[in-house]
Amino acid sequence: MHADRDGSGKTGDGAAGSTLLSKAREDAAAPYTEGDPILQVRGLAKHYPLTQGILFKRQIGAVRAVDGVDFDLYAGETLGIVGESGCGKSTVAKMLVHLERPTAGAIRYKGEDISKLSGRALKAVRRNIQMVFQDPYTSLNPRMTVGDIIGEPYEIHPEVAPKGSRRQKVQDLLDVVGLNPEYINRYPHQFSGGQRQRIGIARGLALNPEIIVADEPVSALDVSVQAQVVNLLDRLQAEFNLSFVFIAHDLSIVRHISDRVGVMYLGRIVEIGSDAEIYDHPTHPYTQALLSAVPVPDPTAREHRERIILHGDVPSPANIPSGCRFRTRCWKAQERCELEVPLLAVPAEFRLVDTPARHDSACHFAEEKHVVPTEAELEIPGPAEASGDGEASETGEGETS
Repeated sequence: MHADRDGSGKTGDGAAGSTLLSKAREDAAAPYTEGDPILQVRGLAKHYPLTQGILFKRQIGAVRAVDGVDFDLYAGETLGIVGESGCGKSTVAKMLVHLERPTAGAIRYKGEDISKLSGRALKAVRRNIQMVFQDPYTSLNPRMTVGDIIGEPYEIHPEVAPKGSRRQKVQDLLDVVGLNPEYINRYPHQFSGGQRQRIGIARGLALNPEIIVADEPVSALDVSVQAQVVNLLDRLQAEFNLSFVFIAHDLSIVRHISDRVGVMYLGRIVEIGSDAEIYDHPTHPYTQALLSAVPVPDPTAREHRERIILHGDVPSPANIPSGCRFRTRCWKAQERCELEVPLLAVPAEFRLVDTPARHDSACHFAEEKHVVPTEAELEIPGPAEASGDGEASETGEGETS
C-alpha cells in the first residue's frame, strides 16, 4: 500500500459492489486530500488501576498499557504499528474506535477531539472509523447469517441503507471482498478462516468509512491466505481512498503493506518513519534488535547479518523503569538513560544532514545501524571482474575457484 501504487485498484472482480460503494462515498462529505492528517493522536494513554481490598478497595498502582503515544495518520496512507506482545498495540486500536476510553490524551479526527464524545456525536464518528478484528473465528456471531452480520451496521445507521436495499448492498459487499453473493444465507462455521476474515472486512466497509483500524487481521491465517487478505486490503484502499492503521507483529507483512511504520515498546512509540527509513536505516536499538530477528530468505544475507540478542525480560507495565524504558535491556544504556526520558524526535546528529536516518527516534544515543546487509553490500565480483580481462568464466555462473 505504498504511495506509488496503481490508483485504479481494478482487478476485474467486485465491479457491481465497487460501483455502489464508490457512489456512496461520492455522496458523502468530501474526504481529506492525500497529505492532510485525517487522524492526530497526541499523548494517548490508558492506565488500568490496581486495587487492594475486598469491601474497601484502594488503588495501589496502575498498569500503564499505553503511556503517551503520538502519531498522525494521513488520508490515503497505511500506518503500520509493530512491537512485541504486550506493548499496547491492541489497546491503541481499541481506543481509536472508542471501545476503550483513554485515561489521557487526545484523538483528533479531522481536527475534532473525539476521545471524550458520547451519544449521537460518538455514533456519527464511529461510522467513519471502523475496525477489523484479529480473530476471524470469535469476531463473528455464530448464530447470525453472513447477511445479518454484514447488514447489522445498517440497523444502527439506517440512513446509510434503507430497508428495501439492504440485501442488495450486502451482496455487493460480498462481491467486493471476493465472496459469492449467494453465500448471504450461510453461517460463519461454513467458511474457512480466510473467508471469515473477508466477511469481517465487508462488515467494516458497510458504512463507507474513511479509516479502518486493522488489529492483526492476518496473524491467525495461513501464510498463503495472509497474502490474499493483504492484497485485498491493498485493492480496497486504492478503490475507496481508505486510510489504514495496520497493527501486527510480523515485520515483513508490515513492510509490504505500510507507507509509514511506528515501532512500539512498553506502551510508547520509540521510532517512526517511512518503511525504508525504519527497515533500512533504523536508529533505535530496539528496532535494530527486532529487525535482526526477522527471518531472511537470502542465505548470503542471513550469513552476513548481525544478530542482536536482548538480555533480560520485558519490564512489567505496572512497574516501568525510570528514564528510558528500554534501558534495562539496551547495550548502549548509560547514566543519562536512567535519569532522563528520551523524546520522540529527530536525533540531534541527523537534524542538519540529508539522510534516511533523519526520522523520529526516542533514544539519547541513536545511531544508524545496518542489521541486514543490502544487495549492494553483498555484491561479490566474479572471476572476470576480479581479473579485469572482461571474459566470462567457463562455467558461466561467475563461480570463484
